Amino acid sequence: MLLGVVITVIARIFSLVMPSYVNKLVALIEDFAGGQILALELRELALKYILIILGTALLSGIFTFLMRQTIINVSRYIEFDLKNEVFDHYQRLNLDFYKKNRTGDLMNRISEDVNQVRMYAGPAIMYGMNALTLFACLIPLMFIKAPTLALYAILPFPILSFLIYKISKVIHKRSTKVQEFLSVLSTFTQESFSGVAVIKAYGLEPSTNSELTNLANEGKDKSVNLAKVEAWFFPLMVLLIGVSNLFVIYIGGKQYMAGEIASVGIIFEFILYVNMLSWPVAIVGWLTSIVQRAEASQKRINEFLKETPDIENLVPEPTPIQGKIEFRDVTFTYDDTEITALKNLSFTIHDGETVAILGKTGSGKSTILELITRLYDVSSGEILVDDVPIKQLNLFSLRKHIGTVPQDAFLFSDTIGNNIRFGKNDASQDEVVQVAKNAVVHDNILGFSKKYDTVLGERGITLSGGQKQRVSIARALLKDPQVYLFDDCLSAVDTETEEEILNNLKQASENRTTLIVSHRVSSAKNADKILVLEEGELLQQGTHEELNNQEGYYKELYLNQLSEKEN
Repeated sequence: MLLGVVITVIARIFSLVMPSYVNKLVALIEDFAGGQILALELRELALKYILIILGTALLSGIFTFLMRQTIINVSRYIEFDLKNEVFDHYQRLNLDFYKKNRTGDLMNRISEDVNQVRMYAGPAIMYGMNALTLFACLIPLMFIKAPTLALYAILPFPILSFLIYKISKVIHKRSTKVQEFLSVLSTFTQESFSGVAVIKAYGLEPSTNSELTNLANEGKDKSVNLAKVEAWFFPLMVLLIGVSNLFVIYIGGKQYMAGEIASVGIIFEFILYVNMLSWPVAIVGWLTSIVQRAEASQKRINEFLKETPDIENLVPEPTPIQGKIEFRDVTFTYDDTEITALKNLSFTIHDGETVAILGKTGSGKSTILELITRLYDVSSGEILVDDVPIKQLNLFSLRKHIGTVPQDAFLFSDTIGNNIRFGKNDASQDEVVQVAKNAVVHDNILGFSKKYDTVLGERGITLSGGQKQRVSIARALLKDPQVYLFDDCLSAVDTETEEEILNNLKQASENRTTLIVSHRVSSAKNADKILVLEEGELLQQGTHEELNNQEGYYKELYLNQLSEKEN
């Protein structure tokens, strides 16, 4: 950036040579017309002056090219760094942040807002330095050569500066509104594209189109209001530059006729000076607009960069994980809804045990898994892993040793093979195939024309619900962690497939701590221990046989599902 600034100054200094030599050239012709020099001398001096003009113009062009290669390239590196910084920060923020902010707004800040900042860091600085250098060099030079003429030439500039100041304040307010509205529009379109199946199923295309039309009209009005203000700049500048040229011609002509300036060439020189200033002055409005937009965008970016994650890694050194998990009087309340999901919950899972968690919807089953992976921290009480408080473990070591299969299986727009490898990037094809067989999805994958190289649609829309769940299970198995967390991940498969997968999981998770959240007794009956939750409290715990011999929720659920199976 500093090198670019130096090159900018050099490029503009070379460009200043040309007007003075045009003056000399005109004066030379005047001298020849007055008989003061001979034709031969005219040709020699004229050729010299023309070569100097061409040479300095060429050097100015070369340095202008280098100026763009430095400053504009720097702005692209700044854009690259800022996008990575924002994205890295997004990944560090906890789940509450994503519940409070919409995806479209997050995307707009990392794309459109960052682009506005890049425009400031590149073109705005480059043209700004250009203008400053010309002003700093030209205006003193003009006053040295012809003070009165210079005064009249720059007379419109203070008026221009005042108008720019007044208009830029309005631009700042309106550009902020435009940037904020772009986030609203991005959010609406992103949600519409993601939920297009629901929109079609409910026949909501007309109302969705109507809502988008209203948003588009609102956005158009905001953008037009901004454009109306920005549109004042260039006409005003053309007008004021034209006035400056008229002043130069009129006042310069009078001075020449009065003998106050030696040559008419000075008028040509000043016209060139004024026109050299016309471009920097003309883009002042554009630069002001860029600066105002960048300020509004950087403010929006900073709002998110100042967000601090609640879940912090307090232990820098890696920590080993064996798999023992203990909840001690754990209470947890979600900040966004203020719903208390767990109340004074206590239980212990020894490493290598398989534990099933059952309960009605909203009983807190999934919350237990989210707390174990530290997606949230407890409101009160304590969670221990291997008899160590969970906050005293390295966060990345903890998550590295946990294989999670969420309730809503999320797959990326990539090949099926790469989606499975998400758990282990360097896995061989044989390893991928083996875990796919264990998840009973291998035969389904072979049914696709490109098999494991089949590219999935957004969020894995190419696959059925059951297939997505099984690919997600294969992904967790490939990771081969110390702790498995299965969150109702067999709800979309039939009972026969479920039984086969459970048998395979039992072999794969041998000597691994495994938690299975389910609504089906068939998924839980072979576990070493079963926990039954109700409204965040532990209602029952024991083996399948122990709970089946007790009156209560588990026995009632078992009998109901048994009768459904028989029917």
